[in-house]
Amino acid sequence: MSGKGDKIDKIIARLQQRISEGQFYEAQQQTRVVAARYTKASNWDAAIDTLYNVAQSLLKAGQGGSGGDLCVLLVETYKQAELKPDSATKGKLLTCLRLFDSEEPTRKKWSSKFGDYPAGDPELHHVAGSLYAEEREPYEAEKHLILGTKDSAEVLARMEYEWFKEDEAHTAALYAARGILPYLLTGNVRAANTCYRLFTSALNQDKQDQLGIQDVSSNTADIRIYPSIPLLNFLGLLLLAVQRANGDLYKQLHNKYASLLAEVETWNESLEMIAEMYFGIQKPRQSNPLMDMMSGFFGGGGAPASGGAKRPAVKAPTSMPAAEGLD
Repeated sequence: MSGKGDKIDKIIARLQQRISEGQFYEAQQQTRVVAARYTKASNWDAAIDTLYNVAQSLLKAGQGGSGGDLCVLLVETYKQAELKPDSATKGKLLTCLRLFDSEEPTRKKWSSKFGDYPAGDPELHHVAGSLYAEEREPYEAEKHLILGTKDSAEVLARMEYEWFKEDEAHTAALYAARGILPYLLTGNVRAANTCYRLFTSALNQDKQDQLGIQDVSSNTADIRIYPSIPLLNFLGLLLLAVQRANGDLYKQLHNKYASLLAEVETWNESLEMIAEMYFGIQKPRQSNPLMDMMSGFFGGGGAPASGGAKRPAVKAPTSMPAAEGLD
Protein backbone atom coordinates (compact mmCIF):
# COMPACT_ATOMS: atom_id res chain seq x y z
CA MET A 1 0.00 0.00 0.00
CA SER A 2 2.84 2.36 0.88
CA GLY A 3 4.44 1.80 -2.52
CA LYS A 4 1.18 2.61 -4.30
CA GLY A 5 0.74 5.72 -2.18
CA ASP A 6 4.27 6.88 -3.01
CA LYS A 7 3.58 6.34 -6.71
CA ILE A 8 0.42 8.46 -6.56
CA ASP A 9 2.25 11.20 -4.64
CA LYS A 10 4.97 11.24 -7.31
CA ILE A 11 2.41 11.51 -10.11
CA ILE A 12 0.67 14.41 -8.33
CA ALA A 13 4.03 16.15 -7.73
CA ARG A 14 4.92 15.78 -11.41
CA LEU A 15 1.58 17.27 -12.48
CA GLN A 16 1.98 20.14 -10.02
CA GLN A 17 5.44 20.76 -11.44
CA ARG A 18 3.82 21.27 -14.85
CA ILE A 19 1.61 23.94 -13.29
CA SER A 20 4.57 25.73 -11.68
CA GLU A 21 6.16 25.80 -15.14
CA GLY A 22 3.06 27.42 -16.62
CA GLN A 23 1.96 24.30 -18.53
CA PHE A 24 -1.61 24.57 -17.30
CA TYR A 25 -3.42 22.89 -20.18
CA GLU A 26 -0.97 20.00 -20.23
CA ALA A 27 -1.38 19.49 -16.48
CA GLN A 28 -5.16 19.50 -16.79
CA GLN A 29 -5.25 17.00 -19.66
CA GLN A 30 -2.69 14.66 -18.10
CA THR A 31 -4.65 14.73 -14.85
CA ARG A 32 -7.81 13.68 -16.69
CA VAL A 33 -5.92 10.76 -18.25
CA VAL A 34 -4.48 9.66 -14.91
CA ALA A 35 -7.84 9.97 -13.16
CA ALA A 36 -9.56 7.99 -15.94
CA ARG A 37 -7.04 5.18 -15.54
CA TYR A 38 -7.59 5.00 -11.78
CA THR A 39 -11.38 5.22 -12.23
CA LYS A 40 -11.36 2.33 -14.71
CA ALA A 41 -9.53 0.26 -12.11
CA SER A 42 -12.01 1.40 -9.41
CA ASN A 43 -9.08 2.91 -7.49
CA TRP A 44 -11.29 5.71 -6.24
CA ASP A 45 -8.93 7.07 -3.58
CA ALA A 46 -6.14 7.55 -6.13
CA ALA A 47 -8.47 9.20 -8.66
CA ILE A 48 -9.91 11.54 -6.04
CA ASP A 49 -6.52 12.49 -4.54
CA THR A 50 -5.11 13.26 -7.98
CA LEU A 51 -8.06 15.37 -9.10
CA TYR A 52 -8.32 17.21 -5.78
CA ASN A 53 -4.65 18.12 -5.45
CA VAL A 54 -4.13 19.18 -9.06
CA ALA A 55 -7.41 21.13 -9.11
CA GLN A 56 -6.28 23.03 -6.01
CA SER A 57 -2.94 23.88 -7.63
CA LEU A 58 -4.63 25.12 -10.81
CA LEU A 59 -7.11 27.26 -8.88
CA LYS A 60 -4.32 28.77 -6.77
CA ALA A 61 -2.51 29.58 -10.04
CA GLY A 62 -5.57 31.52 -11.20
CA GLN A 63 -6.62 28.87 -13.74
CA GLY A 64 -10.31 28.76 -12.88
CA GLY A 65 -11.40 27.12 -16.13
CA SER A 66 -8.93 24.23 -15.93
CA GLY A 67 -9.27 23.88 -12.16
CA GLY A 68 -13.06 24.03 -12.45
CA ASP A 69 -13.04 21.30 -15.08
CA LEU A 70 -11.20 19.00 -12.68
CA CYS A 71 -13.61 19.94 -9.89
CA VAL A 72 -16.53 18.85 -12.06
CA LEU A 73 -14.70 15.59 -12.75
CA LEU A 74 -14.07 15.20 -9.01
CA VAL A 75 -17.81 15.40 -8.31
CA GLU A 76 -18.51 12.89 -11.10
CA THR A 77 -15.92 10.55 -9.56
CA TYR A 78 -17.63 10.84 -6.16
CA LYS A 79 -20.87 9.79 -7.83
CA GLN A 80 -19.29 6.87 -9.71
CA ALA A 81 -17.70 5.68 -6.47
CA GLU A 82 -21.12 6.02 -4.77
CA LEU A 83 -19.51 7.90 -1.91
CA LYS A 84 -21.77 9.40 0.71
CA PRO A 85 -21.24 13.03 1.71
CA ASP A 86 -19.13 13.17 4.87
CA SER A 87 -16.70 15.63 6.40
CA ALA A 88 -13.83 14.42 4.20
CA THR A 89 -15.63 14.41 0.85
CA LYS A 90 -17.41 17.70 1.45
CA GLY A 91 -14.25 19.23 2.89
CA LYS A 92 -12.44 18.74 -0.41
CA LEU A 93 -15.27 20.39 -2.36
CA LEU A 94 -15.55 23.30 0.06
CA THR A 95 -11.78 23.88 -0.10
CA CYS A 96 -11.94 24.06 -3.89
CA LEU A 97 -15.05 26.22 -3.83
CA ARG A 98 -13.30 28.86 -1.73
CA LEU A 99 -10.35 28.94 -4.15
CA PHE A 100 -12.40 30.00 -7.15
CA ASP A 101 -12.13 33.57 -8.35
CA SER A 102 -15.44 35.36 -7.84
CA GLU A 103 -15.77 35.99 -11.59
CA GLU A 104 -15.10 32.38 -12.66
CA PRO A 105 -18.23 31.01 -14.41
CA THR A 106 -17.20 27.37 -13.89
CA ARG A 107 -17.90 27.73 -10.17
CA LYS A 108 -21.63 27.94 -10.89
CA LYS A 109 -21.63 24.65 -12.81
CA TRP A 110 -20.50 22.31 -10.06
CA SER A 111 -21.09 23.84 -6.64
CA SER A 112 -24.41 22.04 -6.03
CA LYS A 113 -24.01 18.77 -7.91
CA PHE A 114 -22.96 16.40 -5.12
CA GLY A 115 -25.02 14.79 -2.40
CA ASP A 116 -28.01 12.65 -1.52
CA TYR A 117 -30.42 15.56 -1.86
CA PRO A 118 -32.20 15.97 -5.22
CA ALA A 119 -31.32 19.66 -5.30
CA GLY A 120 -27.74 19.25 -4.05
CA ASP A 121 -26.10 19.04 -0.65
CA PRO A 122 -27.41 21.73 1.79
CA GLU A 123 -23.99 22.46 3.29
CA LEU A 124 -22.46 23.07 -0.13
CA HIS A 125 -25.42 25.29 -1.02
CA HIS A 126 -24.91 27.23 2.22
CA VAL A 127 -21.21 27.85 1.59
CA ALA A 128 -21.76 28.76 -2.07
CA GLY A 129 -24.66 31.07 -1.19
CA SER A 130 -22.69 32.74 1.59
CA LEU A 131 -19.79 33.38 -0.80
CA TYR A 132 -22.10 34.94 -3.38
CA ALA A 133 -23.73 37.06 -0.65
CA GLU A 134 -20.32 38.36 0.43
CA GLU A 135 -19.54 39.19 -3.20
CA ARG A 136 -22.86 41.07 -3.52
CA GLU A 137 -24.32 38.74 -6.13
CA PRO A 138 -27.84 38.40 -4.68
CA TYR A 139 -29.42 36.43 -7.52
CA GLU A 140 -26.78 33.69 -7.36
CA ALA A 141 -26.81 33.75 -3.55
CA GLU A 142 -30.58 33.28 -3.42
CA LYS A 143 -30.45 30.14 -5.60
CA HIS A 144 -28.17 28.43 -3.10
CA LEU A 145 -29.31 29.80 0.25
CA ILE A 146 -32.93 28.76 -0.36
CA LEU A 147 -31.66 25.15 -0.56
CA GLY A 148 -29.09 25.48 2.23
CA THR A 149 -28.91 24.62 5.91
CA LYS A 150 -30.75 25.95 8.95
CA ASP A 151 -28.15 28.76 9.07
CA SER A 152 -28.86 29.93 5.52
CA ALA A 153 -32.03 31.87 6.37
CA GLU A 154 -30.06 34.34 8.49
CA VAL A 155 -27.53 34.94 5.71
CA LEU A 156 -30.32 35.42 3.18
CA ALA A 157 -32.37 37.76 5.38
CA ARG A 158 -29.36 39.98 6.09
CA MET A 159 -28.37 40.05 2.43
CA GLU A 160 -31.89 41.01 1.32
CA TYR A 161 -32.00 43.75 3.95
CA GLU A 162 -28.66 45.18 2.85
CA TRP A 163 -29.92 45.15 -0.72
CA PHE A 164 -33.18 46.83 0.37
CA LYS A 165 -31.29 49.66 2.08
CA GLU A 166 -30.27 50.91 -1.36
CA ASP A 167 -33.97 51.38 -2.23
CA GLU A 168 -36.97 53.32 -0.88
CA ALA A 169 -38.56 52.38 2.45
CA HIS A 170 -41.91 51.42 0.89
CA THR A 171 -40.24 48.64 -1.15
CA ALA A 172 -39.28 46.62 1.95
CA ALA A 173 -41.86 43.88 1.32
CA LEU A 174 -40.48 43.20 -2.17
CA TYR A 175 -37.07 42.35 -0.71
CA ALA A 176 -38.39 40.40 2.28
CA ALA A 177 -40.55 38.32 -0.06
CA ARG A 178 -37.49 37.19 -2.01
CA GLY A 179 -36.63 34.99 0.96
CA ILE A 180 -40.05 34.27 2.46
CA LEU A 181 -41.95 33.05 -0.61
CA PRO A 182 -39.25 30.67 -1.95
CA TYR A 183 -38.79 29.16 1.51
CA LEU A 184 -42.53 28.51 1.71
CA LEU A 185 -42.44 26.98 -1.76
CA THR A 186 -39.77 24.49 -0.63
CA GLY A 187 -41.78 23.61 2.47
CA ASN A 188 -39.34 25.30 4.84
CA VAL A 189 -41.76 27.20 7.07
CA ARG A 190 -39.18 27.65 9.83
CA ALA A 191 -36.73 29.38 7.48
CA ALA A 192 -39.50 31.58 6.05
CA ASN A 193 -40.36 32.77 9.56
CA THR A 194 -36.69 33.32 10.39
CA CYS A 195 -36.29 35.40 7.26
CA TYR A 196 -39.32 37.55 8.15
CA ARG A 197 -38.27 37.96 11.77
CA LEU A 198 -34.69 39.01 11.01
CA PHE A 199 -35.65 41.31 8.14
CA THR A 200 -38.33 43.12 10.16
CA SER A 201 -36.09 43.32 13.25
CA ALA A 202 -33.45 45.13 11.19
CA LEU A 203 -36.14 47.37 9.72
CA ASN A 204 -37.50 48.19 13.18
CA GLN A 205 -34.05 49.09 14.41
CA ASP A 206 -33.21 51.35 11.46
CA LYS A 207 -36.51 53.05 10.65
CA GLN A 208 -38.84 52.76 13.64
CA ASP A 209 -39.32 56.52 13.96
CA GLN A 210 -40.08 56.95 10.25
CA LEU A 211 -42.52 54.06 9.83
CA GLY A 212 -44.86 54.50 12.81
CA ILE A 213 -44.72 50.77 13.62
CA GLN A 214 -47.57 49.47 15.81
CA ASP A 215 -47.56 46.36 18.01
CA VAL A 216 -50.87 44.49 18.04
CA SER A 217 -51.52 41.71 20.56
CA SER A 218 -54.37 39.25 20.97
CA ASN A 219 -54.99 36.05 22.92
CA THR A 220 -53.57 33.98 20.07
CA ALA A 221 -50.85 36.08 18.41
CA ASP A 222 -48.60 39.13 18.59
CA ILE A 223 -47.79 40.95 15.38
CA ARG A 224 -46.20 44.22 14.26
CA ILE A 225 -48.13 46.41 11.84
CA TYR A 226 -46.42 48.66 9.30
CA PRO A 227 -49.03 51.26 8.25
CA SER A 228 -46.88 52.54 5.37
CA ILE A 229 -45.81 49.08 4.09
CA PRO A 230 -49.06 47.08 3.85
CA LEU A 231 -47.54 44.26 1.80
CA LEU A 232 -45.12 43.57 4.64
CA ASN A 233 -48.17 43.14 6.86
CA PHE A 234 -49.53 40.71 4.28
CA LEU A 235 -46.37 38.60 4.46
CA GLY A 236 -46.51 38.45 8.26
CA LEU A 237 -50.18 37.46 8.24
CA LEU A 238 -49.53 34.92 5.48
CA LEU A 239 -46.97 33.21 7.71
CA LEU A 240 -49.48 33.21 10.56
CA ALA A 241 -52.13 31.60 8.31
CA VAL A 242 -49.62 28.96 7.16
CA GLN A 243 -48.72 28.06 10.74
CA ARG A 244 -52.40 27.63 11.57
CA ALA A 245 -53.17 25.80 8.29
CA ASN A 246 -56.27 28.02 8.09
CA GLY A 247 -57.62 28.24 4.54
CA ASP A 248 -60.45 30.61 5.48
CA LEU A 249 -57.97 32.99 7.08
CA TYR A 250 -55.87 32.88 3.90
CA LYS A 251 -58.90 33.66 1.70
CA GLN A 252 -59.85 36.62 3.89
CA LEU A 253 -56.27 37.83 3.85
CA HIS A 254 -55.96 37.53 0.07
CA ASN A 255 -59.27 39.34 -0.48
CA LYS A 256 -58.31 42.17 1.89
CA TYR A 257 -55.01 42.79 0.07
CA ALA A 258 -56.26 41.95 -3.44
CA SER A 259 -55.80 45.46 -4.86
CA LEU A 260 -52.25 45.70 -3.53
CA LEU A 261 -51.35 42.18 -4.64
CA ALA A 262 -52.50 43.09 -8.14
CA GLU A 263 -49.60 45.55 -8.24
CA VAL A 264 -47.01 42.81 -7.60
CA GLU A 265 -47.80 40.35 -10.37
CA THR A 266 -44.47 38.60 -9.78
CA TRP A 267 -46.00 37.11 -6.61
CA ASN A 268 -49.07 35.64 -8.35
CA GLU A 269 -47.79 32.20 -9.27
CA SER A 270 -45.96 31.75 -5.98
CA LEU A 271 -49.07 32.62 -3.97
CA GLU A 272 -51.21 30.27 -6.05
CA MET A 273 -48.78 27.44 -5.33
CA ILE A 274 -48.62 28.33 -1.63
CA ALA A 275 -52.44 28.37 -1.45
CA GLU A 276 -52.53 24.86 -2.90
CA MET A 277 -49.64 23.51 -0.81
CA TYR A 278 -50.78 24.76 2.59
CA PHE A 279 -54.54 25.33 2.28
CA GLY A 280 -55.68 22.92 -0.44
CA ILE A 281 -56.97 25.80 -2.55
CA GLN A 282 -56.75 24.72 -6.19
CA LYS A 283 -55.21 27.07 -8.73
CA PRO A 284 -57.89 28.49 -11.10
CA ARG A 285 -57.86 26.75 -14.47
CA GLN A 286 -57.26 28.85 -17.58
CA SER A 287 -60.41 29.37 -19.63
CA ASN A 288 -60.46 28.12 -23.23
CA PRO A 289 -63.56 29.48 -25.02
CA LEU A 290 -63.51 26.80 -27.75
CA MET A 291 -63.19 23.98 -25.21
CA ASP A 292 -65.92 25.54 -23.08
CA MET A 293 -68.26 25.61 -26.07
CA MET A 294 -67.43 22.00 -27.03
CA SER A 295 -67.91 20.93 -23.43
CA GLY A 296 -71.31 22.59 -23.42
CA PHE A 297 -72.37 20.69 -26.56
CA PHE A 298 -71.43 17.35 -25.02
CA GLY A 299 -73.04 18.01 -21.67
CA GLY A 300 -69.96 19.04 -19.67
CA GLY A 301 -69.44 22.13 -17.56
CA GLY A 302 -67.33 25.01 -18.79
CA ALA A 303 -64.20 26.14 -16.99
CA PRO A 304 -64.46 29.35 -14.97
CA ALA A 305 -62.73 32.31 -16.55
CA SER A 306 -59.50 33.46 -15.00
CA GLY A 307 -56.76 35.82 -16.01
CA GLY A 308 -53.28 34.49 -16.74
CA ALA A 309 -50.46 35.37 -14.40
CA LYS A 310 -47.05 36.48 -15.49
CA ARG A 311 -44.13 34.26 -14.53
CA PRO A 312 -42.97 35.39 -11.10
CA ALA A 313 -39.47 36.26 -10.00
CA VAL A 314 -39.66 33.54 -7.35
CA LYS A 315 -40.82 30.01 -8.09
CA ALA A 316 -40.39 26.51 -6.73
CA PRO A 317 -37.26 24.58 -7.69
CA THR A 318 -37.76 21.80 -10.22
CA SER A 319 -36.97 19.25 -7.52
CA MET A 320 -37.85 19.64 -3.87
CA PRO A 321 -34.94 19.34 -1.39
CA ALA A 322 -35.14 17.33 1.77
CA ALA A 323 -32.73 19.76 3.41
CA GLU A 324 -31.88 20.21 7.06
CA GLY A 325 -34.42 22.12 9.08
CA LEU A 326 -37.42 21.59 6.82
CA ASP A 327 -40.77 21.55 8.54
